[in-house]
Amino acid sequence: MGNRRRVLVVEDEHTIAASIAARLRAEGYDVDLAHDGPAGVDAAERTRPDLVVLDVMLPGFDGLEVCRRVQARRPVPVLMLTARDDETDLLVGLGVGADDYMTKPFSPRELVARVHALLRRVERAGQSEPGQAPTVVGDLEVDAVQRRVRRAGVEAHLTPIEFDLLAYLAARPRAVQPRERLLAEIWGWGEPAGTRTVDSHVKALRRKLGADLIRTVHGVGYALEVAG
Repeated sequence: MGNRRRVLVVEDEHTIAASIAARLRAEGYDVDLAHDGPAGVDAAERTRPDLVVLDVMLPGFDGLEVCRRVQARRPVPVLMLTARDDETDLLVGLGVGADDYMTKPFSPRELVARVHALLRRVERAGQSEPGQAPTVVGDLEVDAVQRRVRRAGVEAHLTPIEFDLLAYLAARPRAVQPRERLLAEIWGWGEPAGTRTVDSHVKALRRKLGADLIRTVHGVGYALEVAG
């Protein structure tokens, strides 16, 4: 079928890779497998997937390098899998172009939900109306049509999901957005266990655009706070 989505799974543990592939195929996806870093890059070039499920720890070279090379050739949504819940590793993964991450062990149902959500987000990203004016809040400018962001005239390079998160907050300046709402609106799913995904992306935005950009409301969520 021409409208079937294709997912590339890059995972060196064959049992886990086969399990992920079986679950995604049952959901109607076409799935390709690779089991090391170089094979993952080659498969992404050859199959041109709509999404990549990518393990961090791989033979040859690691998932971070795979993500970097894949994104340099052709941007594609990436869901990273990590055996460690290490914040530094997660931020590095987001920095090289990953859109979301899951920590092993994970439930197949949650993985499918994340894949669905990432693909829905890509569809929504292409629906901006031509001629739509950029959102300006203080010295921050968010252009939804060109998907470009500038602060104080300096352009910042964001991943697709970082852009969507920032655009959502910028459209509602100073209004506190609960983590659960951001998960539902940006990622398209509502599992409370995923709130650390929001936290990691906020940290990435602060690193790229300034620590003062987004205010944390402890126990609730985040608000855009740009002076001016």
